[in-house]
Amino acid sequence: MSGEGKTRRRGYHHGNLRQALVEATLEMIRERGPLGFTLAEAAREAGVSAAAPYRHFSGREELISEVARQGFELFAERLEKAWESAGTPLKAFEAVGRAYLDFARTNPGHYIAMFESGVSVAGNAGLNDAAARAMGVLTRAAEALFAHLPPDRRPPATMVSHHIWALSHGVVELFARGAPGRRAPFSAEDLLESGTAIYLRGLGLIPHDD
Repeated sequence: MSGEGKTRRRGYHHGNLRQALVEATLEMIRERGPLGFTLAEAAREAGVSAAAPYRHFSGREELISEVARQGFELFAERLEKAWESAGTPLKAFEAVGRAYLDFARTNPGHYIAMFESGVSVAGNAGLNDAAARAMGVLTRAAEALFAHLPPDRRPPATMVSHHIWALSHGVVELFARGAPGRRAPFSAEDLLESGTAIYLRGLGLIPHDD
């Protein structure tokens, strides 16, 4: 079962209308995509009136932005835990990559809202802060990897983290979710690990015999 859990037809019984709508929206996103439902349908899924969401959200886009913000917070927590649980900088970097793939698999609604809904990260302070927290884990991991190099040989940490983020996202989209992933000759983890190793070796961040 998805890490997001099942939310269908729970209704609004626990006194938190805002979160009930978020959970209902996760279900709708998983089933229909980020543009495949209306705010009224999300309200119906949560078991409330069509007018109720407007107590907290101006429209569907703002509701999806909140789903994305919560997703980035969970994502950052997952990456931080992976980073802290590993030993060497290289092992920690690899653990963060595996955590990235695992999050995409177990939290598809959040992942779609975060990366495929078209929400503006820059235009939402809370969303921007949460996304920056997640990116910060990758940046710190990159800094640790090349701390042993002389300063004049260190590539920009933000460049490395963005490259690895892009590689991870590409592996998720092509091989970790849906039918293309089931047809891949290699696991998503193997593809990400080998691609990351090739990239890091090319930068001189890890020796060729690692």
